Amino acid sequence: MSNVESSGAAAQQAIFDKLGISTQKSAEERATSDELGQDDFLQLMTAQLQNQDPFAPMENGDFIAQMAQFSTVSGIEEINQNFESLAAEMKQTRIATTATLLGQSVLVPGSMARPDDNGEIHGVFELPQAASASRVSFTDASTGELLHSEDLGPQGTGLVGFSWTEIPSELREGNRKIKVEVSANTGKGMETMGPSIYARVLSTSSFGDPSDTATLDVEDYGTIDASTISRIR
Repeated sequence: MSNVESSGAAAQQAIFDKLGISTQKSAEERATSDELGQDDFLQLMTAQLQNQDPFAPMENGDFIAQMAQFSTVSGIEEINQNFESLAAEMKQTRIATTATLLGQSVLVPGSMARPDDNGEIHGVFELPQAASASRVSFTDASTGELLHSEDLGPQGTGLVGFSWTEIPSELREGNRKIKVEVSANTGKGMETMGPSIYARVLSTSSFGDPSDTATLDVEDYGTIDASTISRIR
């Protein structure tokens, strides 16, 4: 009986050797590993085939199903590892991208504006339908004093850009906060429209978790999700 067992063990080891499977694990590996790897699975599968009941052997379909199941699990683990690697790379790209926005001006919904590095104010507003007349006004955010206004005339449906490029030096040098008001006549008289303003990015940040969103600290508007930014100036 011992000769038969020895022969079976030798045959099993020969199979492992041909498959390139190591049957020797260090004590440290056995102590720290709590998962079955590919080598462990193939060892178990080989032992199962070798010790099966010769009168009721495993069906080919059962064998294939076990192999397919293990392949699926291994594939999922590999996909998860790839996703983790991709997430880490995306985080680094996101950090690098948001860092380039520092000092730039991004378009945000709102009515507060300050002169940019060129001493200008730029923004847009959206018309749901064509307007026969449109106007943009710039007032002192603190006092309400009218500083400047422009008639933009008739405009078509969609985004309409506006700017104030000849801002007096006292307003530019004082970095005065200015309120922008837009109105348009789309058939119901002059109505107020909500503008979007190009505002300066003061700082950027990205947290440790790859799933966390990169954020921008935008002047007068606070923290904004970087993914919501659609236009940069």
